[in-house]
Amino acid sequence: MILRRPVMDIQGWNPNNAKKKESWRAVLTLAYQSLGVVYGDLSTSPLYVYKSTFAEDIKHSESNEEIYGVLSFVFWTLTLIPLLKYVFIVLRADDNGEGGTFALYSLLCRHARVSTLPNGQLADEELYEYRKDGSASGNKGLGLSLKSILEKHKLLQKILLALALIGTCMVIGDGVLTPAISVFSAVSGLELVVSKHHHQYIEVPVACIILVFLFYLQHYGTHRIGFLFAPVVITWLFCISAIGVYNIFQWNPNVYQALSPYYMYKFLKKTRKGGWMSLGGILLCITGSEAMFADLGHFSQLSIKIAFSCVVYPSLILAYMGQAAYLSKHHVIESYYRIGFYESVPEKIRWPVLAIAILAAVVGSQAIITGTFSIIKQCSALGCFPRVRIIHTSSKICGQIYIPAINWTLMLLGLAVTIGFRDTKRISNASGLAVITVMLVTTCLMSLVIVLCWNRSVVFAICFIFFFGSIEALYFSASLIKFLDGAWVPVALSFIFLAIMYIWHYGTFKKYEFDLHNKVSIDWLLGLSPDLGIVRVRGIGLVHTELVSGIPAIFSHFVTNLPAFHQVLVLFCVKYVPVPHVRPEERFLVGRIGPKGYRVYRCIVRYGYRDSVTDDVEFERDLVCSIAEFIRSEGEECDNPLYQNLENEEKMTVIGTTSAHTSGIKMLENDEKLSDIASVMELGEIHSPDIPRKRVRFLVPESPQIDSDARAELRELMEAREAGMAFILGHCYVKAKSGSSLMKRVVINLGYDFLRRNCTSPTYALNLPRASTLEVGMIYLV
Repeated sequence: MILRRPVMDIQGWNPNNAKKKESWRAVLTLAYQSLGVVYGDLSTSPLYVYKSTFAEDIKHSESNEEIYGVLSFVFWTLTLIPLLKYVFIVLRADDNGEGGTFALYSLLCRHARVSTLPNGQLADEELYEYRKDGSASGNKGLGLSLKSILEKHKLLQKILLALALIGTCMVIGDGVLTPAISVFSAVSGLELVVSKHHHQYIEVPVACIILVFLFYLQHYGTHRIGFLFAPVVITWLFCISAIGVYNIFQWNPNVYQALSPYYMYKFLKKTRKGGWMSLGGILLCITGSEAMFADLGHFSQLSIKIAFSCVVYPSLILAYMGQAAYLSKHHVIESYYRIGFYESVPEKIRWPVLAIAILAAVVGSQAIITGTFSIIKQCSALGCFPRVRIIHTSSKICGQIYIPAINWTLMLLGLAVTIGFRDTKRISNASGLAVITVMLVTTCLMSLVIVLCWNRSVVFAICFIFFFGSIEALYFSASLIKFLDGAWVPVALSFIFLAIMYIWHYGTFKKYEFDLHNKVSIDWLLGLSPDLGIVRVRGIGLVHTELVSGIPAIFSHFVTNLPAFHQVLVLFCVKYVPVPHVRPEERFLVGRIGPKGYRVYRCIVRYGYRDSVTDDVEFERDLVCSIAEFIRSEGEECDNPLYQNLENEEKMTVIGTTSAHTSGIKMLENDEKLSDIASVMELGEIHSPDIPRKRVRFLVPESPQIDSDARAELRELMEAREAGMAFILGHCYVKAKSGSSLMKRVVINLGYDFLRRNCTSPTYALNLPRASTLEVGMIYLV
């Protein structure tokens, strides 16, 4: 495939014009919204950290070595992981503004060519977002060697994908567990305001009702929820920091001394194995940190940094210090509630604090739910998750989405965990393992990003993974030891989702392999003639294929059984590329198949994994205009010696959408007027010779002039558009071929077939008019 020059000036495009510098007002507004969406989970962690830590492994003694040691661990964990690792390092590894596990994987795919997407093209590497992050810069030394090793060994590429999928599955598992523990911990405050005999019958039903209400709110979208929830989080942060300051001055002003790392050493020296096992509870103080990175696409890097550094971090430190100050003077707590957040709250304000805590817990679950939606969308776009219905809840910010199927699945699983465990101890064990696993995956992928994407020293990457990996491995071991006491839940959930992802990815890849091996050569198309009984009917025929070269087997199957196809035939492919967004100027790749007289074209429509597919009317208009623009621009290079001997190769041209290409061809249908289209002063019209049932006009720029052959081809395209468009979609049944192993037959014939039947149709298929759609059935033996 030869990539021809774009028909508009992409190289001269200035990124500063497309992405204006954010004003401080916009940044602070986003920071305000992020408090409600991103930091709710992290802000509610004081509700359960101390209670989970002192659940059974260690006891609070009069020497205060335990409580001081825990405070020291909490302080340094919050400082090193969320503040140092995420705010100052990981957030910089955004994929053109997007974050999350798959954003890191996408970066690596572009820089090392380890993508498992089967229909990648060299033309994709010319996309602006593919190049603007520094992809063009080369690696040196050990970095180049590492890149070569990854590109050569398919096994390492599969391991890298599996690592990204494991992190993704744990995020989904965390989306189940975080709402359960946040809400249940807030409701557990009823133990202090309701009699011991009654609270156990109230907690679970109240927690379940709140969870149902929380997931019901999701369909309103991040924008509305952000403005609704932000005041709650701000009130909560002010509440816990004020109570913390009160407890510090009231009970132990010298508690700040416990921030010294020396107290961590004393803690582990005294408690030994019990102290190590209690790290699973301390780990919960950073629950929600990954949301800062996962939800990056909903906000901006600077707004998330400001919100955490200036508001969330100091409030949490004051809250934990206040609790430690109170507990350092209260060693014998007779309440059934034992050591917990509400014990340190003055009795007169416990009811108001309980109400705010419940609201904050609802908000706290929002961060991980939003992140789960985002990462599912990315996985689905990159072919690693079955297609699900995605609703875009904001017309201004494309990253704000809602996925009904995932939302209700998370709700049902969350209710099952809440009803099944009925206490924070086992839920916290489960949540801790999910959280730390995601962080370990992020650390591993980040170390590769540092070398391959940032072109930094391998030594720096080793220091990064050794420093942060050691801390997270310590917490991981403490969480894994609780496997039988609740930590098995995220492992089980991850196994289920990983199996779904693997089956879908494997089946999709095998289906593409069948298409690739059974595609028809262009010579077959050139051999079709009226002598063989082939009839060309009026109109435009759009044949969907996932191939980016060759003739799909589904088309030959169609022509063999029905020897006719349209006067204008377009093989169109809708594919996702490993970038968040594809600019409208680079949306289409258009080329010609065979001689001009055959009127057969190939049109590749490219989307980023965060893009939304346009509706059917706009899609049809853009597709026809892209072909017309290709015809107009093709003549400009006919005399170029570079293309004189390339008749048998497909020459692809980058074409923008109609809205992006203001100086290109415009199409008017029926009663549309010239006044509806901007800048038509220099446009001439091509009219149809007669008046059909649907009138279509092309508005063609007067300069540069186009030759008579191109005008005739445009007239034929216009007449075909007037006759109507037919969409030919393949409806394939994938089966394992005879002789396949038992495992393959189970995966393909049962697993993939079940997922294919129950997933939604591709977005473009949902947007096509059903009256004009023809499905061609075909069995794929893989």
